[in-house]
Amino acid sequence: MADITFTLNTGAKIPAVGLGTWQSAPGEVKAAVAHAIKVGYRHIDCAYCYANEDEVGAGIQEGLKATGLQRSDLFITTKLWCTYHTRVEQNLDMSLKSLGLDYVDLYLMHWPVAMNPEGNHEKFPKKPDGSRDLILERKPVDTYKDMEKLLQTGKVKAIGVSNFSKKFLEQLLPQVSVVPAANQIENHPLLPQQEVVDYCKEKGILVEAYSPLGSTGSPLMKDKNVVKVAEETGASPGTILLSYHVARGVVPLPKSVTPSRIEENFKIVKLSAEQLSALEDISKSGTTRFVYPEFGINFGFPDKDYGTVASAA
Repeated sequence: MADITFTLNTGAKIPAVGLGTWQSAPGEVKAAVAHAIKVGYRHIDCAYCYANEDEVGAGIQEGLKATGLQRSDLFITTKLWCTYHTRVEQNLDMSLKSLGLDYVDLYLMHWPVAMNPEGNHEKFPKKPDGSRDLILERKPVDTYKDMEKLLQTGKVKAIGVSNFSKKFLEQLLPQVSVVPAANQIENHPLLPQQEVVDYCKEKGILVEAYSPLGSTGSPLMKDKNVVKVAEETGASPGTILLSYHVARGVVPLPKSVTPSRIEENFKIVKLSAEQLSALEDISKSGTTRFVYPEFGINFGFPDKDYGTVASAA
């Protein structure tokens, strides 16, 4: 698996499968990251908002020490959080300090929405009525232009976005100098977001998939099409779902803290055109989104991009 890579629009190589660290609990994520590196992962996906970058950084160092690898052998991504849209470099520096790194390979705008940096919570400020405390006058393009300046500091190798619909990308691209290297979105056979994926490919933006298996207890694991392809290939349903992404030119970021699952998630099999078509058919009866922010509706995310909401985040 380690030799399967995609190429960013910067020319840099990015490993085709990365370890996700969202919702990885304290006391578990360090061991998970270290184990992942030991068994071949070279791509780790982090975010300031996950509140576990200290442990992720410790896991990276343990993995490097155990394998004899250098920092340059890894591809590390982290993300700018919403309350830091007006303090871009400060938030990056906070992540770098926690991770124990001098630079990250990719820095993403976590969501195209700014939250009040002086609100009643450092990460999730709310107004008196309980709604999220947003700064609507701060546009994503303003934040992205500040991110562009980071490229001159040596602290980031590439910049990109996350949770951007086609509409948001169409608004952003004409106004910026650097095309995002990646757009990280929820993506799986129940939410293929083909319009966004096709637009990103047209513009040279790599798509990364979070929640690539759907979610915890995802119905995709038992979907008849997934099970059938798994039986045909002798692979697990999880391997089939991750292979679906790689076949589409998308980087999946499966999260796990279980050693055996981390290893299983690193396996990719080649799918035939017929098998890939069967997996693409899953969304024809309707789409389902498992991750939806509570600020999504009042910020105007289009329903057609988000499908049925299965849970809130």
